Amino acid sequence: MRDLLRFVDPHSSHKTFGGKTVVLGGVFRQILPVVPKDTVEQQESEQFADWIASIGDGKIGEPNDGYAEVEIPNHMLLSSDGDHIETIVRRRAILPPTLDVVNSVNEYMSELHTAESRTYFSCDTVCKANANAGILGDVHTPEFLNGIRASGVPNHSLTLKIGSPVMLLRNVDHSVGLCNGTRLVITKLADRVIEAGLMDGANKGTKVSIPRMSMSPSDTRLPFKFQRRQFPLMLSYAMTINKSQGQTLSHVGLFLKKPVFVHGQLYVAASRVNNPSGLKILIAKNSNSSITSTTNVVYHEIFNNL
Repeated sequence: MRDLLRFVDPHSSHKTFGGKTVVLGGVFRQILPVVPKDTVEQQESEQFADWIASIGDGKIGEPNDGYAEVEIPNHMLLSSDGDHIETIVRRRAILPPTLDVVNSVNEYMSELHTAESRTYFSCDTVCKANANAGILGDVHTPEFLNGIRASGVPNHSLTLKIGSPVMLLRNVDHSVGLCNGTRLVITKLADRVIEAGLMDGANKGTKVSIPRMSMSPSDTRLPFKFQRRQFPLMLSYAMTINKSQGQTLSHVGLFLKKPVFVHGQLYVAASRVNNPSGLKILIAKNSNSSITSTTNVVYHEIFNNL
């Protein structure tokens, strides 16, 4: 807005949104679970709704100056033994925003899935728009670029199987619901396209074809820009808390290998489930033991003007 309006008023380049009034629309709280015509489990649902709201408001574990320790109810907890680990990964696992943890769980679950599979390899190049592309092209070999794993782009080696759940990493076609974060299930693996069916939404069950796309990671820590041509998909047996925003699920296994560290993350993870009995949480102390409490991060000043 500043760039556009500075041609009309030079002072616009120093004003927020160029001086234009902007109305921001959004939901600061998720609609809490509602069980239609239910009487038997009404009290349990209300307690669960109150607990989720108190997590979002930062009222549990007060005084809360940004960080507070939250005790998780016993019926939501899982221990770290083998049976419970299997339980949590067979649910829709939601993990902290750590890409390596998500990749390891997805790879583990993919190995258990026996079906027709195919591995697709990307084509990686240093972006030509970079002024140092000529120099970097000699230093950063294709093998080096292939080994980069970055948030927002698929891996160089993408192994998919018929029936595997995947998540779309780019907006492809809004009209049929193919947006960043859309979940699909693989139905056919071809040379140049992948056929998949939508798992939820108004077009649930619709078969779509996903082509290869050229993508560049947005990670500012990379000292150069490179382009990866690959199918914009990642396995989605598990997803990060950030990617789970906007999802509504019947069963959620929340694996907190590390505590949350950003405002609202615990609330977002816990509120993805639409029923009180659908949430199970594993808080790992180490590889052999678990604990019953975790960190909640809520900055109360965020709500001051709501």
